[in-house]
Amino acid sequence: QVQLVESGGGLVQAGGSLRLSCTASGRTFTSLAMGWFRQAPGKKRDFVAAISWNGGRIYYADSVKGRFTISRDNAKSTVYLQMNSLKPEDTAVYYCGARWVGVISMSSRDYDSWGQGTQVTVSS
Repeated sequence: QVQLVESGGGLVQAGGSLRLSCTASGRTFTSLAMGWFRQAPGKKRDFVAAISWNGGRIYYADSVKGRFTISRDNAKSTVYLQMNSLKPEDTAVYYCGARWVGVISMSSRDYDSWGQGTQVTVSS
């Protein structure tokens, strides 16, 4: 099993920035592909960004391309999501997911473990 702990959410004005962190334990981090998803009230969980086990492959949702950057530090067992130029429509609970197979995926169904989520609120 993998335990994931997210941090870094908060309230920010439109145009501002936040950096989310997700630290994993319980499994060799370099064996994991990692992803960020988000869920707004009343909506399904949507893909945001994903990174392969070695950072060699990265995917982004079209809605965040050019504004968000996913990265990982395998020495710290941590994946990051740098969010710039935030918009009110980015408001959601952001979840970190781990896929035990280190191959990258944009589908939430492919992820085996999830963090508790961190709230991001962007005011206009």
